[in-house]
This record gives sequence, C-alpha cells and structure tokens, in this order.
Amino acid sequence: MSTMIVTFPGGKRVDAEYGGFTVRTDQPPQSGGEGSAPQPFDLFLASIATCAGIYVKGYCDARSIATDGLGLAMHIEREPGKARVARLVLEITLPPGFPETHRQAVVRAADLCAVKKHILNPPAFEVRTA
Repeated sequence: MSTMIVTFPGGKRVDAEYGGFTVRTDQPPQSGGEGSAPQPFDLFLASIATCAGIYVKGYCDARSIATDGLGLAMHIEREPGKARVARLVLEITLPPGFPETHRQAVVRAADLCAVKKHILNPPAFEVRTA
C-alpha cells in the first residue's frame, strides 16, 4: 500500500505529497481562499483530460505518427442549476496529415484512460480517524 500525505499550509490551501511531488490546491477568493492554485475538483477534471492525452500521445508515438499540432480539449457540461458535471466531451485535434486509418483507433486509445476506468469501476472508500 502506498500513502499520500495531506497537509494544510495555511488559509484554504490543502497540499498532497505523493511520489516525491507536492500537489498544491487552494480555493478561489470568493470561497475564502487566495486562488493561488487549482481547486481539488479542477485537478480531478485535469487528471481525466491529461490521462486521455497521454494515451493519445502514446498511441501516436508507438506508431511514429507526428504529433505537431496534436491537441485535446475536454468540454465540461454541468447539470442545469447544479454544480454537478453531467457530461465530459473529449475532443482530439488531429495534426495535418494525420493518417485517416488511425482516426478511430486514436479515439479508442483515449477511451483507455485509467482515470476514466476508475470512475466507471470505482474503488471502495473508507474514511476513519487515526
């Protein structure tokens, strides 16, 4: 089992130490924070988009397909009147000259994202005091 350590460096900031890295978060000023870092939920969304992105990049790299101009955008649709996300749409921008025969395969590669797989088949959660 590995362990992520969460610390509270002041204000509304909450940091996570894991794998030799510090992931910093904060709340926006309207929520009492300084806006000095992304909110935790923004990092959750970024983990989905960047995970899909690395699968797309890996697909292209493994086949020596040029990635100049390759991009990925994630559109976030929220439920009307709620803060809850209703749908995420990943849109891959293919570079000029991208091989037509690989278009559907690169979409399938993005769909392999490990973060997405964990959302669809979530781990068990247990919260307790030490």
